[in-house]
Amino acid sequence: MTRTPVDEILAQPVADRLRAVEAIWESIVEAPEFLPVPQSQRDELDRRLKLHREDPEAASPWEEVRARLLRRE
Repeated sequence: MTRTPVDEILAQPVADRLRAVEAIWESIVEAPEFLPVPQSQRDELDRRLKLHREDPEAASPWEEVRARLLRRE
């Protein structure tokens, strides 16, 4: 049976597979025009940005959010 490139990647250690995923994602991010954003998501982003601009103090810095999430484990 012939192995495909995906089979070869899946046979690699997890750390190597993670590096492959990161490389693939970085190559996708370099071409954002190929990642269409549905109008519903654009509307939600606009809504959240408007709320943030109205009350920026309501937001939490990433460090605080991350700390709260890590405490839940």
